[in-house]
Amino acid sequence: MDDSRIIDLFFERSEQAIKELSDRYGKLAQVVCANILKNESDAEECVNDSLFNTWNAIPPARPVSLCAFFIDIARKKALDRYRYNSAARRNSNFDVALDELEECLGRQGTPSEECEAKVLTEAIDRFLKDLKKQDRVMFVSRYYLSDPIPVIAQNTGLKESVVSVRLCRIREKLRIYLRKEKLI
Repeated sequence: MDDSRIIDLFFERSEQAIKELSDRYGKLAQVVCANILKNESDAEECVNDSLFNTWNAIPPARPVSLCAFFIDIARKKALDRYRYNSAARRNSNFDVALDELEECLGRQGTPSEECEAKVLTEAIDRFLKDLKKQDRVMFVSRYYLSDPIPVIAQNTGLKESVVSVRLCRIREKLRIYLRKEKLI
């Protein structure tokens, strides 16, 4: 079943919509949540919560990309659970990925303010559009999906050392770009 039909089922308030969404994107959401949480049962719970939240969000929302809409909800759920679970602990993969990016973005002001975050997000989107496809895929895999470097290497067919070096170069390009845009 295609995404537009699944969205129509949500608008019809058919419970079949949840089943179809889960069948189509549940495994991807599970992987994204598990990458962040490193706990399968917590990830599964986040996916279930995300299905419920999607049910509540559609309607009124009519997402352009059902996959992106659902995965974004799942990712946010996993991040909330991660913060709750690890108030004083560190989850190496996720924290290391964020630490790598933090070096590019700097530690100025209050980045949690909505306006600043939106401007920064738009700048990063523009930056990503100019990258080669494989570099963009690696960046999103690492810093949005929280994939570990070995998984990215396997998915791209590159050696882990090559992935690490390219991510380092992408972060440096991002740092230069954000300085040029006067965002850091």
